[in-house]
Amino acid sequence: MSKIAIVTGGAKGIGFGSTKRLLDDGATVTMFDLDEAGLAKAQEDLKEYGDRISGIKVDVSSDSQVKSTVTKVGEKHGHIDYLVNCAGIQTYGTAVDTSEETWDRTFDVNVKSMYLTAKYAIPYMRKANGGSIVNISSVQSLANQKGVVAYAASKGAINSLTRAIAIDHAAEQIRCNAILPASVDTPMLRASARAFSGGRSEDEILKEWGSSHPIGRMASIHDIGELVGFLCSDKASFITGSSYVIDGGLMTQVPVILPE
Repeated sequence: MSKIAIVTGGAKGIGFGSTKRLLDDGATVTMFDLDEAGLAKAQEDLKEYGDRISGIKVDVSSDSQVKSTVTKVGEKHGHIDYLVNCAGIQTYGTAVDTSEETWDRTFDVNVKSMYLTAKYAIPYMRKANGGSIVNISSVQSLANQKGVVAYAASKGAINSLTRAIAIDHAAEQIRCNAILPASVDTPMLRASARAFSGGRSEDEILKEWGSSHPIGRMASIHDIGELVGFLCSDKASFITGSSYVIDGGLMTQVPVILPE
């Protein structure tokens, strides 16, 4: 029987890479995304998977929209096996210059959405006698660049939320884990590159950011999707409440460089 999955932010970036991996593993996937055009393109790109792929336009920060769409998926299939929370936004600013509106929007999209999807998906996971939730966090939940106070705080909250969900539902065989990527080549990162280009090309900026990782490059969306697929699978059946750094060695290095 095909596993039933919901992937938020599924139309692009890490969400698309995760959707592709779960489809390759035989799952039936519903993408949640606010970008209607992006959903249409993603479904066209994935049309080889037939009726195992679908998309729904939804604001994942809205309780009523999340409730109705998760219920729609759960009632259609009778249960839900996997929930992969990839939806997120990147915001910039210090504590002084970040507006209250930006702070609230960052937490609504990056954290509240994960609470809401879990809230409404877990009852359908119970019908499947278990399930797996994967939350996309960031290495910026552990260490930070300057000027990302709301974003970094939201990613730290995701790690705590992940642990809380894991311990609350472990006895029900519902697992919850977080993935903490470093730089990943996504539309969101490319938008940041354009915003901070300083006259340089987007590709030049991305190459520079990639070179800061010891492995010498940024991650692809499919690199992250591989870990998502593993954590959803039965191969990870004894793993819950964990945070997995996937960063090309970024967090293992110190900035002091010895002379040649």
